[in-house]
Amino acid sequence: MDSCAIDPSIPRVESNGFKFPLGAYPVENLIPKPGYTIQFEPADGGDGEGDWEEWPDRYVFDAVLSADRVEPLCRMLFALLPGRLFPILDVLGVDAFREIDPYIAYDLVPSERFLDSVRQFRDFLFEDGMVGFGAMSQEPFLYIFIDEHKIITIRAQVELKERIERILHAFDLEQVDDPAGADAAAHEHRGALLVADDRPDLLNPEEIVERLRDAWELVLNVDPEANVDDEGNTLGITLWRCLARCEPPDATVRYAEVVLRASCLREAEESSFDAVERITPGDIEWDNVVIVSSNRIKPEQMKEIVRSRKKPELRGKGDEPLILATWLNQPG
Repeated sequence: MDSCAIDPSIPRVESNGFKFPLGAYPVENLIPKPGYTIQFEPADGGDGEGDWEEWPDRYVFDAVLSADRVEPLCRMLFALLPGRLFPILDVLGVDAFREIDPYIAYDLVPSERFLDSVRQFRDFLFEDGMVGFGAMSQEPFLYIFIDEHKIITIRAQVELKERIERILHAFDLEQVDDPAGADAAAHEHRGALLVADDRPDLLNPEEIVERLRDAWELVLNVDPEANVDDEGNTLGITLWRCLARCEPPDATVRYAEVVLRASCLREAEESSFDAVERITPGDIEWDNVVIVSSNRIKPEQMKEIVRSRKKPELRGKGDEPLILATWLNQPG
């Protein structure tokens, strides 16, 4: 089974017996302070009864603890979730105008599938400083998220407050005013995975995200009709690099790269599907074509891609939005 592994060359930063995640660590003196905060949030959101974004009265916990204790605590918290849930994934991505790629499932996913992936990619999810993940449910209302610093946020309906406090106390965590983890001082983020040519069974972060998107039925949680940066500024037409996975009935999966100009995510992905159709040989029919990444790029990035793709299957002509489309792997 494909999996991942920690890079053994990465040292772990520790202070006063507190272990920081391999992928998120302070770069200045910091005295860590384990513990949790709690506050009450009144009901809000939603457009009416049954709207999944309508959150009830709830308590919010933020818990900080040593990295070696994060996974055991999460296992106990995940046990509170029902049999079907909504997975969540945040990735510090490569989009030129967005720091974090926020993914969420809009359809319920079996909790076993969620937990199987957590176990399979535990090194990535619990140690890598470029990813955060979690899940939420409506009945009971419960939101559990482990951010890229491996700080745990819990939002829970009022009736769950005492159960969650008992779990936190079981890990010797007490309520404090200002718990301090990696984000409490100047800090850095890094990947934590081993990538080796002689270990094809070890997936890189991009491959893991692709598998999690499939298993957890995740979609990019951004407005597909808008094109804005993190500050909400409208960008108009930008350059995009999209990657499409093309699945034949009984042969090797192929990946197509499409570079183009588009005014929004929906336009970029629809144009990418068209480009894949144009470069697909006439004797091939795909069972499925999936856009696995859609990132906006800067002009200098586009120029480097164009220079490196010596013989793309298709180059755009004149003022058409397409710049190039090419296969990144060959059959067999």
